[in-house]
Amino acid sequence: MIIPATFNGPPDSANGGYTAGLLARYVASPSGAMVTLRQPPPLATPLDVHADGATIEVYDGDRLIASAAPAPEPLPPPVPAVSWTETMAVSQTYLGFTGHPFPTCFVCGPERPPGDGLRLFPGLLPDGRTASPWIVPEGVEPALMWAALDCPGGWAVPAMGLAGPAGAAGVNRPYVLGRMAARVDALPATGDGCVVMGACVGQEGRKAHVVSTVYGPDGAALAVARATWIALT
Repeated sequence: MIIPATFNGPPDSANGGYTAGLLARYVASPSGAMVTLRQPPPLATPLDVHADGATIEVYDGDRLIASAAPAPEPLPPPVPAVSWTETMAVSQTYLGFTGHPFPTCFVCGPERPPGDGLRLFPGLLPDGRTASPWIVPEGVEPALMWAALDCPGGWAVPAMGLAGPAGAAGVNRPYVLGRMAARVDALPATGDGCVVMGACVGQEGRKAHVVSTVYGPDGAALAVARATWIALT
């Protein structure tokens, strides 16, 4: 398995949600898959995929990068959605426009030009949920759905919600994905306008627990996830 360089999260490693989605394709389970990232996934590097029963492990040489298995428990209910109009409006307030730890992230990086990356810009609603519009690109596949579920959850973490210039008081504490469980029930069509919702449901130490949902243009929940994000500092 090779993760092309275009799918970065931080500049020198792959986006966690996209990586998790690539591993999830090896897991056949109606309950969805759970992926744990052990190391920053390298880009443009041949990785070895090993199956051990229901568990899948990915190695870079002798380094364990990630593991995947059937989701051990039911996934959470969908995060309640807001309208397309409200989503478009709140997206204009995306805090990543002015302070982003990884501005070239494939999913939520504002420095990615149109057509290069998903360009999901989750704005913060008054109740702490995030909402992001997503115009679905050509060739959407389950791994892209996992990617879309990723960052809108992370931006619901309060410390991320205070993102701003590095060094400012109380802001810009970057988090990265540590574990993600998701289930993709249906794929949207090319050009569909989807709403991606995120919410933070708990924090303990450096860990933040989030949930996220992708909604189709008809309001149906297409994919759901829960994830654990880890603060880097």
